[in-house]
Amino acid sequence: MYDLSVSLHKYSYDNFGYVNLPAKPMAMFDRDFEWSALNRFVADDTRRVSLGVVSGRRRQGKTYLLRALCQAHGGFYFAADEATDAESLRRLGSELARHLRLPAPLRFDDWHRAVDALFALGSEVPVPVVIDEFPYLVRANSSLPSIIQNALAPLRPEFENSRARLLLCGSAMSFMGKLLAGNAPLRGRAGLELMVHTFDHQLSGRFWGIDDPRLAFQVNAIVGGTPAYRREFVREDVPTGPEDFGSWVARTVLSPASPLFREARYLLSDEVDVRDTAIYHSVLAAIAQGSATRNGIASFLGRKSGDLAHALTVLEDAGLISREPDAFKDNRTLYRIAEPLLTFYHGVMRPIWSDLEFGRSTEELWQRSQHRFSGNVLGPHLEHVCRYWTRHLAPDDLLSDLPSWVGHGTVNDPAAKSSHEVDVVVHGHRDGGGRELLGIGEVKWGEEIGIGHLRRLRHIRGLLVAQGRSGAETARLLLYGAAGFSAELRDGAGDDVRLVELADLY
Repeated sequence: MYDLSVSLHKYSYDNFGYVNLPAKPMAMFDRDFEWSALNRFVADDTRRVSLGVVSGRRRQGKTYLLRALCQAHGGFYFAADEATDAESLRRLGSELARHLRLPAPLRFDDWHRAVDALFALGSEVPVPVVIDEFPYLVRANSSLPSIIQNALAPLRPEFENSRARLLLCGSAMSFMGKLLAGNAPLRGRAGLELMVHTFDHQLSGRFWGIDDPRLAFQVNAIVGGTPAYRREFVREDVPTGPEDFGSWVARTVLSPASPLFREARYLLSDEVDVRDTAIYHSVLAAIAQGSATRNGIASFLGRKSGDLAHALTVLEDAGLISREPDAFKDNRTLYRIAEPLLTFYHGVMRPIWSDLEFGRSTEELWQRSQHRFSGNVLGPHLEHVCRYWTRHLAPDDLLSDLPSWVGHGTVNDPAAKSSHEVDVVVHGHRDGGGRELLGIGEVKWGEEIGIGHLRRLRHIRGLLVAQGRSGAETARLLLYGAAGFSAELRDGAGDDVRLVELADLY
């Protein structure tokens, strides 16, 4: 039997006793939090095996992050394939032998022996042991989480005498979300649960190297914050300026020769719970075209709302849609597509898909799609960005207190026998418990905001005061305008009004 121990990274300590962790690779953009969390997990001095779970949608840079981690600490990285159980064990034995520089592959009859061999890598010092695309292995052997659970049992010599840091990674969000939940075998076993998110709009603009706020926002509204879309999918093709944006869309996202062209269709295939994709794409199409309530989606599909429960749950678990409650109506919820590329596909590309595939002029089709791009993509995306910015990035003086929740809302107007949609609703914590209304806002993409919009917000605030909403009387009025503000509004806005331009969001 081979000795699987290996002499690895020896940690040094500063004058205060803190471990000096490896520096983040120069080529890694952002990911400071993720890099620090992973390094501290690996360097922790726990005298037994530790388990960590890393998840995030495909193409966010998880593999690069984990490979860099293993390189920095002398760890072992194994990327699973869609393969049979026997083939995966054979590949693992071959990769592990190569890592240990053994003359022949290791042979494992089952995962019990394989997991113990991985634990043996940490017999001397803490070392990361990464299994990437873990859902592929479980698809071939559903008992693998239970096998790992048993291997992590206290008093087992393989567990107690190893300082391996086992990291399970996967892109199937619905699967990874359940790995540590409920009665799952690994619940309560993990010392790290890390989600690698997409970049927000500000980081995305920096990553693409776009200084113009309008151009940065338009690109973000199509490709979101997924790093691979710039580096691998369009091969560093970045719009040279606002005048190049239309041509860039035509030669990248709308071109049948571009990997981005079909990417939105492939996003669902990463999820193990998705079988027939037709119903899921129809749900996404309904949301992209404005049918955001469950009843609205059901009407769009010609089905009963109860028939959509499973599809909506799977899409939400996969991180492809989000469910956002109404701030003022407990029984009303809106669904929003969480991946901009899916919104662009269903809002712009799907109606002209056959023409795009046939090879018709993409620039001509793009010009004909401008109204759908503005109404179905840019407007809703701006609302989302404004809510995110207000919650996480806005300056302290925007509101009277720190926001604890930002969403949308619907306010009844009994006198007019109607209701008003509010794009941005901001709540803070109230002394003694409960929520305090800090602000309400309106968002416009292609329309200049004038004094009429301000009057509408004042009227809505009056309705909320009449309803007895806590904080309504002093709530700030927030106007977010990508097309600017009228001179009358700028002159007439009082101290309770805040005007937010596109440049402010960046």
